[in-house]
Formats: sequence, structure tokens, C-alpha cells
Amino acid sequence: MSAILEAQGLVKRFGGLVATNNLSLDVMLGECHALIGPNGAGKSTLIAQLAGELRSDAGTIRFDGQDVSRLGMAARAREGLVRSFQITAVLPDFTVLENLALAVQARLGRHYGFWRRAASEPALRDPALRLLDEIGLAALADRKARELAHGEQRQLELAMALATEPKLLLLDEPMAGMGPEESRRMIGLLQRLKGRVSILLVEHDMDAVFALADRVTVLVYGGAIATGAPDAIRADLAVIEAYLGTDEEAG
Repeated sequence: MSAILEAQGLVKRFGGLVATNNLSLDVMLGECHALIGPNGAGKSTLIAQLAGELRSDAGTIRFDGQDVSRLGMAARAREGLVRSFQITAVLPDFTVLENLALAVQARLGRHYGFWRRAASEPALRDPALRLLDEIGLAALADRKARELAHGEQRQLELAMALATEPKLLLLDEPMAGMGPEESRRMIGLLQRLKGRVSILLVEHDMDAVFALADRVTVLVYGGAIATGAPDAIRADLAVIEAYLGTDEEAG
């Protein structure tokens, strides 16, 4: 199996704080690779570097065979490296369908004089409706996004990311703020995506991590202390020691 993402020797400093400490990581084609670690471990900082939101101070990032270290976030997204944020980023006063039609429009690079036209254009509306059906929101297509429950907004955000036809999804806390039933629905959705798209998952919900991940990397103080299959990580003494007395929340 080949790697779709290879990060080598990444370093990121904020003044005297080393947030990413000579970190190397790869994500294989089609796998779900989870990134876990205690609060402040540097998980979100790493995701920001991989997405192109933050420039690394050292190291290289290769995506789909190309060195993307100097590409910005938009350029990486065009190559298929797409980030979904911790905080829901939908347009609250647009309908569910309009939000998704605009995401499809962004992928196609088409321009329309007014956003309502995007939702009625078949080239945008049809793929948007297919995605809504896939994620289980077809019945809510005409509802304003602000009227959705939190978990439904996260599903819509994921659908918007999928509308760009990513090769690799960077998912930063997709279960954040969800109740048990909402989390179960999101886990089921991500399980259906496995194999179709590669995923790097930052998540504090360990039930979700062990249900979804093919491999897990554990970050502590900006460095990777272990990478392996979920069962091996669960039994790793260094990982157990690193988590003793800590909360596994986003860093």
C-alpha cells in the first residue's frame, strides 16, 4: 500500500514553544489514520500545517507524490487535501441544499450571478442532492442550516468537504459537542467513507477512534511517541503512561 501523505521532520515553533517537534507521519492510500494525544500535544497545530494554514519552520510534506510544503491552503485543497474544521463552518442563513450546492460550485469553478441560482442549477443541485442522500440529510434539504441540530450541522460540514471530491480528508474533532446518538451516526457515516477516501482523524472520543482507525499515532509535546494498529496502541505502556491522569482532548 502506498502513502498518499508523507510528512517528514516537521517543526513548528511559537516563540520558545515547540509545538511540533521533528514529527514524521504518513497516511496510506484508503486508510483512516487517527491522531490522538492529551490537551496541548499539538494535534491541531499539526493538522493546520498539513492543510497549509500554517507554514512549518522545518520539514517537508508530500501529498499524492508532490511536494506541497510551500503551497497554501487553497492550492492544497485543489490538489485534494481538504480540511474539515473543529468549529462548524456552514452558512447559517442558507438552506442545507444551498450550502452544499455552493460547495459543489467551488469544486467546479463555475461562477453565478447570485447564490440562489446555484441551488437551482442542475449541474450543482443534482450532485448536492446525491450527497445529502448519502449523509442522511435529504429530508432537510430546504431547511435553513441554522435550524439544524449540532450533529446535523457537522454532517452537513462533512458533506461540504466531500463535495470537493477530496483524496484525503483532515478531520479535526468531527464528534466535538455531539451527544451519544449523534456520535453513533457520525461514526457510521465515516465507516461508510472508509476506503473511498483517505482520512486523518483527530478525535478525543476513544470509542470513535478504535471503531474507525486502521492505525493510530499518539502525540505528546509535539512529537509522536507511538504509531500502530489500535490494539497495539491500547496496550502500549508508553501510551498508557502518557495518558495517566490526563484528558484526551484536542490540542
